[in-house]
Amino acid sequence: MSKKVLSPGSATIINAISTGFGAAFGIGLAIEAEAKFSSRGVNCSSDLGVDPHLMNLCVEKVLDHYKIGSDLDFDDIIPSLDFGNGEGIEVKTKSNLPLGSGLSSSSALSNAVVMATAALVAGEFYLEPMTDLEIVNYGIDASLEAGVTITGAFDDASASYFGGLTITDNANREIIHQERMPDYDILVFMPDKESLSGSSDVDRMKLVAPFVRIAYNKALDGDYLEAMTLNGLLYGNVLGFDNNIALDALQAGALASGLSGTGSSFVAI
Repeated sequence: MSKKVLSPGSATIINAISTGFGAAFGIGLAIEAEAKFSSRGVNCSSDLGVDPHLMNLCVEKVLDHYKIGSDLDFDDIIPSLDFGNGEGIEVKTKSNLPLGSGLSSSSALSNAVVMATAALVAGEFYLEPMTDLEIVNYGIDASLEAGVTITGAFDDASASYFGGLTITDNANREIIHQERMPDYDILVFMPDKESLSGSSDVDRMKLVAPFVRIAYNKALDGDYLEAMTLNGLLYGNVLGFDNNIALDALQAGALASGLSGTGSSFVAI
């Protein structure tokens, strides 16, 4: 038995690092995860060769949820079942979503691994499926524990999981507003530079918090295109990226453009 899921990335409208409030929207680049039972132990791997630590933590969150010990003794759940394929879980991912580029690859990876593993275990042992928010929150818990996010990235994780636009209170993991977006074409420009959220200069980003709040209020008022551009220009300047990339896109007719996450990608709608 195996379970396969697809988890999209997302692009930033409001980066939550400076204020704790964020907004993002799902995009068409994604991570696919497949979970299956295997020999003893948890074995995670990615086609991109990334450190499997985050993936392992995601699997552990699912096992803890279903009260399965680290030794993966599934007989503890339903002793009457004959678990004939060994007592282990293998998770593999493949992706067309670039890592470390501001397109929520960590959130998409966490969502994918938790979703696939939870579906596998619940389906095999006739257990209560996880709720949507349980899946998202376990992925965030794993990401925080792995140190790949600063705020928990609830905005990114919820946009990845639900699709469309989400506006969020990251500290309280609350979706303030959610809506479908028009089927926009987007253009992603990726400079040859990796930028990992977990190692970003938080104090420097907090300097622009009053201005990010202006962008956030625009998003709440429904003007998410202008909010995205303003947010991107603010964070792009603070983090030392070339905002001419966004301005060139706007000059060429883009509806909105700006740095996504902490970079390095610029996204234009």
